[in-house]
Amino acid sequence: MSIDLHKDYFDLFGLPRTFRIDKAALERSYLGLQQQVHPDRHAHLPDADKRRALQWATRVNEAFQTLKRPLSRARYLLELAGVDAGLETNTAMSPAFLMEQMEWREAVGDASDAADLDALEALHRRLRHHAQEIEGALAAALDDDADHEAAAETVRRLMFLDKLDQEIEDALAALES
Repeated sequence: MSIDLHKDYFDLFGLPRTFRIDKAALERSYLGLQQQVHPDRHAHLPDADKRRALQWATRVNEAFQTLKRPLSRARYLLELAGVDAGLETNTAMSPAFLMEQMEWREAVGDASDAADLDALEALHRRLRHHAQEIEGALAAALDDDADHEAAAETVRRLMFLDKLDQEIEDALAALES
């Protein structure tokens, strides 16, 4: 068994290069590839073959982790399109979005300071719903319109929400322990 380490992640799993993916097909393809390339299946082979199997397994795992998460999948699609989204350097956001972020963070801080688990859980649900709406806009920009500039801006927005989601999860974990 060998896999082409130069294939893009979508080709590797036999999926179309789109933001909207069939998650069940991704999972099935991942499990099938993992079964073929898992290093344990190659333990009896010479060292060079074991190393190659480890490379294959690593590539399959990396591809799966990238494609299963909307934010990393969008970033990867932009990369494949040759788009420099300036994700690390372009932090310009609309004043309305920045104000919204401040309000979210203030609400999280207040709920966390008050040790209000119910409020944090409600914020978490609202944030996830909001993130799904933004993912819908991202899907439209990438799949329907091929508008990479709009997609890059939307990815930057989603990065903010992803970080806020992590902050809420951390606050929930701190309260639950």
